[in-house]
Amino acid sequence: MANIWIKKPMEAYEADIKKSQLKRVLGKWSLTAIGIGAIIGGGIFVLTGTGAYYNAGPALALSFVVAGIACVFAALCYAEFASILPVEGSAYAYAYGTVGEIFAWIIGWGLILEYAMGSMTVAVSWSGYFGKLLKMFGLHLPYWMTTDPGTANKAFGEATSQIAKGGLPLEKLQAFQETINNFNAAPQLLDFKLFLNLPALVIVLFVISILVRGTKGAAKANNAIVILKVSAILFVIIAGVFFINVENWTPFIPEATTIIENGKSEPAYGYGGIIAGAAAIFFAYVGFDAVSTQAGEAINPKKDVPFAIITSLVVCTVLYILVSLVLTGMMHYTDFNPLGKYPDAIKAPVAYAFDIAGQAWAGYIITIAATVGLISVLMVMIMGQSRIFLGMSKDGLIPQTFAKVDAESGVPRKNLYILGAVIAIVAAFTPINDLAHMTSFGTLFAFTMVCVAVWILRKKEPNLQRNFRVPALPVIATLGILINVYLIFNLSPEAQKYSLIWLALGFVIYFLYSKKNSKLQNGGFGETFKAEQKPLEDVDINIDNKD
Repeated sequence: MANIWIKKPMEAYEADIKKSQLKRVLGKWSLTAIGIGAIIGGGIFVLTGTGAYYNAGPALALSFVVAGIACVFAALCYAEFASILPVEGSAYAYAYGTVGEIFAWIIGWGLILEYAMGSMTVAVSWSGYFGKLLKMFGLHLPYWMTTDPGTANKAFGEATSQIAKGGLPLEKLQAFQETINNFNAAPQLLDFKLFLNLPALVIVLFVISILVRGTKGAAKANNAIVILKVSAILFVIIAGVFFINVENWTPFIPEATTIIENGKSEPAYGYGGIIAGAAAIFFAYVGFDAVSTQAGEAINPKKDVPFAIITSLVVCTVLYILVSLVLTGMMHYTDFNPLGKYPDAIKAPVAYAFDIAGQAWAGYIITIAATVGLISVLMVMIMGQSRIFLGMSKDGLIPQTFAKVDAESGVPRKNLYILGAVIAIVAAFTPINDLAHMTSFGTLFAFTMVCVAVWILRKKEPNLQRNFRVPALPVIATLGILINVYLIFNLSPEAQKYSLIWLALGFVIYFLYSKKNSKLQNGGFGETFKAEQKPLEDVDINIDNKD
């Protein structure tokens, strides 16, 4: 069993880089746009409302500061690794060269939760925004065409059960009856009612059609969408300033209290609320690690990938802070109460704030930006997952089909087609939102392991060339580990249970398939994997910088 900890030496990474068919077309600003594209999604237009009402009030801005700082610890560790190992694979590749194969496999398996399952969740979210956008222009898609079978059957069962009980207020009775009517109106397929989330399926296929044409074209599309997203956010900030009532910021840190909703009492506000808010919005930041998955296509990865990771995180943190300040200045944080006089405000807080200010037209701009903006999130996530699979396939841990790069486009087309098909089908036919919180586990797990691995490599190979070094590494790595582990233990019991089952399945697959087919285990890389491996510090990875 000892050989499950075998490490991939640096000369193997050097060989991978030299024979890679991926095209190095990404400069530092395209890489930065990838980071921003992954971090800024629809969440900025939703989490601000929930965080303000349930957690911190106007002090939500401080929650974003705390969450940003928490992410910086992991981001700095990612940046150092990226300056050493400029290859696709992200945390998986970093762990393979420092800790060992079994560790790398579990990280790679866990990253599927972040990227593939995250892609499914984003596709479903995009469908919701798209439906909202259509309604703003008086267009409506049929219920059966925007709802997966599991959700439709669950809603139908609940509606019929509630109506059978009787004694419902007229408004609820009408809502339940509408659900039943929508269910019955669905077309029949054999003995089943046909339901599918068609917009979610279509948007995945659309994104795949862009990605398979080549990274350069995909990067240009992402750059354009990021410019649109950032412009919309700047519009919110600048236009919103004119409608700020500074009295809404008083007190800036509301007195600690409890919020009672649906029979449950939750602590809120005060300094504890700021920390709780940081935990609740932490996942608005995840995505900067997507930059590291594109290192194999970066023109100057050792310098540009660390730059892009840090820059994208800083830019997004500043934007989040400013939006939260404007939003809580435009509306009092208590007005986001879903049981109050503005019950819909918490669902679309930014758009609603402009509605209340008498600027309903701004809602169109915000909804369009959120709808288009989610496309870049989906694009970056699928791209990241395909590159992680590419790295794992090169090492023999998953089938070789995922490692084949198309000579003309310079991207792993078969890899993308398979991923796209799976993501599209699951998003269209599965109530993925029930498992969406598992995405958080995959992200936090990867963050924790990178903080551990960079510390191990610094101890074992202190003389290895590093174009970027984490300052005060013992402190930074320790804080990163503690924060991420703390957040893992504060995930919902369901998230922890499902994630542990997922990891257990990963161990089974490793011992049944991956370990047997591993190139490292079978000497597939040649003599470099014998016991007398060359020390890491004797190996220098040189990349020719060319367009």
